[in-house]
Amino acid sequence: MTSRLKLRIGQHSDRGRKPQNQDCHGALIPREPQLSLKGAALAMADGISSSSVSQVASATAVQSFLDDYYCTSEAWSVRNAVERVLTATNSWLHAQTRNSEYRYDRDRGYVCTLSALVVKGATAHLFHVGDTRIYRVRGQALEQLTKDHRLWLSAEESYLSRALGIDEQLELDYQALPVHPGDTFLIATDGVYEHADTRFMLDCLRDQAHDLDAAAQLIVGHALERGSSDNLSLQILCVDEVPGPEHRGLQLQVEELPLPPQPQAGLPLDGYRIVREIHASSRSHVHLAEDLESGARVALKTPSIDLGEDPAYLERFMLEEWIARRINSVHVLKAAPATRPRSCLYTVSEYIEGRTLAQWLRDNPEPGLEKVRDFVGQIALGLNAFHRMEMLHQDLRPENLMIDQQGTLKIIDFGSTRVAGILESGQGHEQPHLLGTALYSAPEYFLGEPGSTRSDLYSLAVIAYHMLSGRFPYGTDVPKARTAAAQRRLQYRPLLDDEREIPSWIDETLKKALHPDPQKRYGELSEFVYDLRHPSQAFIDRTRPPLMERDPVRFWQGVSLSLVLVIVFMLLP
Repeated sequence: MTSRLKLRIGQHSDRGRKPQNQDCHGALIPREPQLSLKGAALAMADGISSSSVSQVASATAVQSFLDDYYCTSEAWSVRNAVERVLTATNSWLHAQTRNSEYRYDRDRGYVCTLSALVVKGATAHLFHVGDTRIYRVRGQALEQLTKDHRLWLSAEESYLSRALGIDEQLELDYQALPVHPGDTFLIATDGVYEHADTRFMLDCLRDQAHDLDAAAQLIVGHALERGSSDNLSLQILCVDEVPGPEHRGLQLQVEELPLPPQPQAGLPLDGYRIVREIHASSRSHVHLAEDLESGARVALKTPSIDLGEDPAYLERFMLEEWIARRINSVHVLKAAPATRPRSCLYTVSEYIEGRTLAQWLRDNPEPGLEKVRDFVGQIALGLNAFHRMEMLHQDLRPENLMIDQQGTLKIIDFGSTRVAGILESGQGHEQPHLLGTALYSAPEYFLGEPGSTRSDLYSLAVIAYHMLSGRFPYGTDVPKARTAAAQRRLQYRPLLDDEREIPSWIDETLKKALHPDPQKRYGELSEFVYDLRHPSQAFIDRTRPPLMERDPVRFWQGVSLSLVLVIVFMLLP
């Protein structure tokens, strides 16, 4: 039977001997499919005793974490999503202090510590700032996983060196750890861990395994009996099951829906009427269809019958629509509204009336430089939309770019796209390193590396180079260079050798974007697009002809003067 993530949570908090409880804790185990795509989350915040408003900071930190994390994109990695949420919370708390009567004394402002835990797939993601602690229990061992951000001035005096809301910039600790069935995690405030006996805690966890709330209450009561004078809070998370390698959650319904019949013109399919075939390949069939409810024209894509028994292929096929629903850009293909249940596997997207960039280039074999700049700028806007969602397209080529009748260029075909949020969930079949087209793929893919945003930038630069020359920057040598040494021997072929008049600084711009080493390319797409329109002084200086070529008369005059000065110097007594 397919295993899924199965967790149990227990928690308890007590104000102890203080008049007010400034701790705050919260946890959420969502239902599927959100449990697979976002994971379960726990958070513990501890206010500082010197502040009378610190309980507001604690409550805000926990509530905003649990609310906002689940509002972030499912395509984002856990780390990116949580860091964005906590950075925003930190900014809000810091602003509250600056706008309050405590602006000159941050120890009395909206400040708290925070430790958070997200379990997604078979991985635990830990986030920490301050002196709350996260522990892991395995067997009879209690291991502290976080480091206290507390600076000790003496045995009796210390202060927090880091906390949420204390500074304008948040410095957050992060760890990712594998989880196994039977693992137990504890999140505790200093009112608990400074006084509770480790043996007592382990015995409680063993004896009260069926009731984790009772275990947490017993441990908190034990710490209070042993002299704790602070607020006391404890959370317990037990991992009963983790997803197995065969679990393919998502929302792809690959296992639930059958393959569709071969669409025929005029036939209905789930409220669509097939009009005609647009494109067919060994991997898929695309048909123009009409939505019988709205009358809108859509592109209906069905998987290849020959690959229908390949679950990895079917998963990537259905993932395309999942991706399209999460990217909002005029330069990226949009998914059609999902208004009806489906009886079989297919995807539906907007219908683009136009032609691919590959066809456009066949019709316009020598496009002008300005048109190349225009297309590159549009593609970059679409790629940025992918990158903001922590996605890599990985198969950028003229055949996967459509130009509509208004001249708007759109990125299509997401079958090779890598999604960080899905990749780290451990769901689905592992993708091979190279899913794109070899001549447009970045060299690092041929070394077995996973690629980065600079890999997509390389593919974009290949398209620009090909549009200007009809050639490829390294010929067909890149796919053959499968070692770092071989890639260092790759020779870039300058555009200046062609008959077309291309400014030398444009060639230098492309050469940098196409460097075999990704660290020597542009770091951002915007830098590459900017340099295609604005001559870089560094490139101009590099390509400037020597003085002998620019002004031979001045060159030889300088040489003659130098010789005269040498002769005069030699004749001096």
